Amino acid sequence: MKSLLLTREFPPDVYGGAGVHVEYLSDELSKLIDVEVRSFGKQDLTSEHLRVKGYPFNANSFARVDKKLRGALDTLETNLQTLTDPIDADVVHCHTWYAHFAGILAKINYGIPLVVTTHSLEPLRPWKREQLGRGYDLSSWVERTALEMADGIIAVSKETKEDVVRLFDVDPDKVKVIYNGIKIEQYKPTSDTSALEKYGVDPAKPIVLFVGRITRQKGIIHLVNAIRHIDPAAQVVLLAGAPDTPEIAAEMEASVAEVKKTRDNVIWVEEMLDKPSVIQMYSHATVFCCPSIYEPFGIINLEAMACDTAVVASAVGGIKEVVVDGETGILVPVEQQSEAPFEPLDPDRFAKDLAAGVNKVLADDALRASMAEQGRIRAQETFSWSSIAEQTKDFYESLIT
Repeated sequence: MKSLLLTREFPPDVYGGAGVHVEYLSDELSKLIDVEVRSFGKQDLTSEHLRVKGYPFNANSFARVDKKLRGALDTLETNLQTLTDPIDADVVHCHTWYAHFAGILAKINYGIPLVVTTHSLEPLRPWKREQLGRGYDLSSWVERTALEMADGIIAVSKETKEDVVRLFDVDPDKVKVIYNGIKIEQYKPTSDTSALEKYGVDPAKPIVLFVGRITRQKGIIHLVNAIRHIDPAAQVVLLAGAPDTPEIAAEMEASVAEVKKTRDNVIWVEEMLDKPSVIQMYSHATVFCCPSIYEPFGIINLEAMACDTAVVASAVGGIKEVVVDGETGILVPVEQQSEAPFEPLDPDRFAKDLAAGVNKVLADDALRASMAEQGRIRAQETFSWSSIAEQTKDFYESLIT
């Protein structure tokens, strides 16, 4: 059997959880079946059972079109580029709407089953209109078309499956829950502090860490607003880059500047760090904070847990299936709007509750040590990529046969 994975992201061009997912899934799947990956970029990798090829993203074809709409049209053009080579796979497996259009055409033109993994859902991310304009209507149409014509859908959490069935015209029996995973051999505690030293982080002092993109979904502004309530002895390290829009970038800059007026131990790293550097940050963090307002899975929490770090996270989406409240971390309840965008009804209260959870972990050495230990155990026992690859292969076989 051979699987074709279609994705926007693949190393070295990874900026989100979907890219991490495809990297590790393709590696583990290639130990079981033949795998081909087609991505946006210049990748060129061949091993015994894995072939990765990148197709450069052309940002010039629609240069005269409105900037917000341009990104969506460029994406569809790159999808067509990924089909310029013939397909000999038994199943095509798409990751995020950025690759769905190519998956749709592969199913139609080659008569092979289409599998879609739902890393997120467009109807639950309406803030993307800030980024894409009417291109958001295009991305939503592509996603809906792909999901409703897919032969099988993989949801990365139970709550995501519920969202898929609620929002789209799909048979619930077509949707299988297969969690994201973690490569425990790679994400593990390290004593190396070179990355911390480079960015002025003191490993001898408490560290509150955030890792993620600057986007409404990740709730980064809520964490910045919570900093004034966090123990002033703790350093707050924000590994936050790749803003969705100039507007949220400006909002982030203003929020950080305001909080820095009252404390000088807020460190904002605006570039996206490489994996070894991020693992160093996870390993030396006293507590990791994830303030997301929408999160189908939340792989960053799993990465922190694997690095022996206690987690404080918002109790939304798949995070509730990753972090065990009181055991591997603290889940912070958040009363949200009933319809997307799921912003907190009381943002100030949410910020204070995040800070209270962080302060509780900072102040209790025994609790923090226990959460760190249990978090790594849970990551290892529940979220191994080898198990996820086996489940994915079995799902393929059920569709092919």
